[in-house]
Amino acid sequence: MCGRFTLTVTPDQLAMRFEAAEPEFGYVPRYNIAPGQNITAVIQSEGKNRIGQLKWGLVPHWAKDEKIGYKMINAKSETVAEKPAFKSAFLRKRCLIPADGFYEWQKTADGGKQPMRILLKDQDLFAFAGLYETWTTPEGGKLHSCTVLTTKPNGLVAPIHDRMPVILRREDEAIWLDREKQDAELLHSLLVPYPEDEMYAYPVDKMVGNVRNEVPDCIVSM
Repeated sequence: MCGRFTLTVTPDQLAMRFEAAEPEFGYVPRYNIAPGQNITAVIQSEGKNRIGQLKWGLVPHWAKDEKIGYKMINAKSETVAEKPAFKSAFLRKRCLIPADGFYEWQKTADGGKQPMRILLKDQDLFAFAGLYETWTTPEGGKLHSCTVLTTKPNGLVAPIHDRMPVILRREDEAIWLDREKQDAELLHSLLVPYPEDEMYAYPVDKMVGNVRNEVPDCIVSM
């Protein structure tokens, strides 16, 4: 699964990387992003990339209660086209979720767990493959939410966790965002483990286990 990640760049770096206008919401660098929070996302509208916010934990349009979102923070890429909660969004509501690292917890010999931060070797921004939906509240309001797709781990992540988020190749991001692309076979071909030789991992402080810890110290190597 993917349950925590980081996005520590400036607004202009984010806008430049995803070829969009700077975010209009109160964007700030994030060091310990957790499910249930509003997170930065990129969608395509009228042929242009837009940076906005989505709540992490997808609430399908047919849901009776938004609490279902807490069970929908991730979607398995292998079955995403079949699951009722995701199959519609898979074909027509795909998004990019910008990040510059993510956390997973590795079991240690003493039975504990060591948090690891995993990122690209060049420390560049990347994008998780995401899906989004809009749910109408009982009061008539709109809730925009999302999920992060996961896949089997590459050789780097496998000793740490049995799943990893789908990190799209940069050249595939435009395909993923294009709502005119509805070929399930084509879309599935993008959902593969990111090359392990382009990534690295390092241990961080166990403070990241507490979502209230949202400080630069979260990403400091131990």
